[in-house]
Amino acid sequence: MERQLFKPRARIFIAYLSLPVLWYLFVVVVPLVLAIRYSLYEWSGGPKMKFVGLSNYIQLIHDYDFWFSFKNNLIITLLCIIGQIGIAFILAALMTTQALKFKEFHRTVIFLPVVLSPVVIGFIWMLMYNQQIGILNWVLRAIGLGTLVKPWLDDPKLVIYSVSVPLIWQYIGFYLVILMASLQSIPKEIFEAAEIDGADGFKRTIYVILPLLSDTLKVSIMLCIAGNMKVFDHIYVMTGGGPGKSSMVMAQYAYNNSFIMFKLGYGSTISVGILVLSLVIILLSRKLMGGSEK
Repeated sequence: MERQLFKPRARIFIAYLSLPVLWYLFVVVVPLVLAIRYSLYEWSGGPKMKFVGLSNYIQLIHDYDFWFSFKNNLIITLLCIIGQIGIAFILAALMTTQALKFKEFHRTVIFLPVVLSPVVIGFIWMLMYNQQIGILNWVLRAIGLGTLVKPWLDDPKLVIYSVSVPLIWQYIGFYLVILMASLQSIPKEIFEAAEIDGADGFKRTIYVILPLLSDTLKVSIMLCIAGNMKVFDHIYVMTGGGPGKSSMVMAQYAYNNSFIMFKLGYGSTISVGILVLSLVIILLSRKLMGGSEK
């Protein structure tokens, strides 16, 4: 007698899916629709809302501070793609070698910062960067490199690079897990064949691991772009966008307009602008990387 597979009815599927769909509508779709609506108004948070149409968007196009913050986002995103994914790829390749011992311990330690709050990370690194009591400058003085001591968060020329380091450090483990999961799906026979053919660590990484992880790297790059185009917490804690506006990012600029200057309508316009620019850059990067051929 053949066993029949259990086929749940349509209403059971609907019941299971209704809660996550409603949650998604509540936390994503509804706020997005409201942001688009508010972006068409001049609104300071009170009961009065003045309809201004597309004038907020025209102002945004000519807003130098917004485009300056967009440039900072691009710099941070580029540095994080190189740092987060690049370092994670090197570590993932090392994890496949026999030379590295205690691999589980290394994976745990590297992933640990990912679970920490960005606010905590920002505060810790702000203390490390402190010109007078920070451990970074203390180490430089201790090893005789006092000439390299800098006001890391107070120099407009250095600050955008300084605030990128904690971002890179925190999320290396995130991309390491993604790459390691992809590596584990590769048959071990491929690596054994590479060793028989005499491929050393470098050649194996370039000619075997890199091509096999190309699709995973493309997805990682798009995730990195999406994450860093809306970065806020770290920079808000470390610099607040300063000194001046030298480390201002788009999310910080939207926050300042909305909750400090109470330009909630214009702040909504900036948020919509962040969404549009992020989508454009992700689609452009997908196009440059070849996209999906399937």
